[in-house]
Order: sequence, then structure tokens, then C-alpha cells
Amino acid sequence: MHNLTNPIFNDELLRHISANLEQFDRRPSFPQESLKKAAVAVTIVDHQNGSDHLQRPSSGPTTGRAAMILTRRAATLKAHAGQWALPGGQMEAGERPEDTVLRELEEEVGLRLDADAVIGRLDDYDTRSGFTIKPVVLWGGTDLTLRPNPGEVASIHLIPLAEFMREDAPILEDIPESENPVLLMPVGNTCIAAPTAAIIYQFREVAILGNDRRVAHYEQPYFAWH
Repeated sequence: MHNLTNPIFNDELLRHISANLEQFDRRPSFPQESLKKAAVAVTIVDHQNGSDHLQRPSSGPTTGRAAMILTRRAATLKAHAGQWALPGGQMEAGERPEDTVLRELEEEVGLRLDADAVIGRLDDYDTRSGFTIKPVVLWGGTDLTLRPNPGEVASIHLIPLAEFMREDAPILEDIPESENPVLLMPVGNTCIAAPTAAIIYQFREVAILGNDRRVAHYEQPYFAWH
């Protein structure tokens, strides 16, 4: 690929991500039985002009550039209200992670994709709040019409991948509650925290840059422990 810092949404990017994920030796988690299984969608789409507005100047034109779907969780939710999130949720009985993210994408943001949209998987990530998250990478396409489910999603954001390629990412912060640093990914003038940030960072390193990067050891901020 010619421009890894501001990827263009095209077939070349799809082949690049697919090849890197195919070569990646994904590590599953072997959690305690008390942890629930969940899956999240790392969905790559065409950043439609004007579909999101960052508070800082972007690193270049966004039309035709690749972006990732993120949401802000509804304020009425009992857990993690208002936080940044990737579309996803708890796996139902008999579901594979791929099944879960396809179902949740349609339920949360109104995006219906089929199994052919699945590109690959990243490492599992165990959270302090009691889940094993299984990230699934999908190719979401162009000309999207997204609609938030008001019971789960306050807003939908298409964040250009260029935001996650910034030189100031990731940010690592020490906290007294853990020997491992908290991982944050800056976006605009704010930050996304782990576990979502850890998954985004691994996507950047593995799928875009082709690095063998692990993130399961990174800590979540204390507010995300419950």
C-alpha cells in the first residue's frame, strides 16, 4: 500500500488487510468460566464526506478514505453508559463470534452485512467487567445508511483510520490499581480507552502495519472495571 497513514478505501486496502490478518497467529483466550463471551465488530467502511466531525483538524481529505464504525453507548444503559464502543454484544447460545457481530451490527446501527463481509479475527481480550471479547474484522462497503438503535446507541461515528495512525497513539498511563498501563487511543481532542482502544490499536498494528502486536496485557481504566 502507498499510504499507510491515511488509507484509501479500495480493493488494495481490502487485500492488504486480508493478507495481514491471514498471516496473523491469533491468540484465543482461555478465561475463567465466570467470564461471559462477547464479540465486537471492527468494521471498515468508506468515510463519506461530512459523516463525522472531529474537533481537531484532520490529517488530510477524508472523502474516499477508510474509516471505522464506532458508537457512543446510550446514557440509559446500566453498564458503560456514554462510553466509546465498537458495535457488538454478548454471544447467544450456539453463535460464533462472526454470527454475533453480524446480528449486532444490524441491531445497533442498522447495517446489514452477510458472512462474505468477514475478513478475519484479532486476539481475544478479557475485561475487568466480566467478558471475553472476540473482535471480528469486517469490510462494510460504501454508501451506508446507518441508524442508531436508541435503546443502545446515542450516536454513530465514522472515524477515519488516519486518526488511529497518529504519531501520538497509543497513550499509556500508569494507574495505582494495576501493574500494567492503561492503553488509550486519541481521537479528535479526546481519547478512547481500553478495551475498545486496545482492539483498535491491535487492528492498526496487525491489519494495517503488519506487526505482530499483542494487547491483552494492557489495562482498562478503573471506571471500566464494573
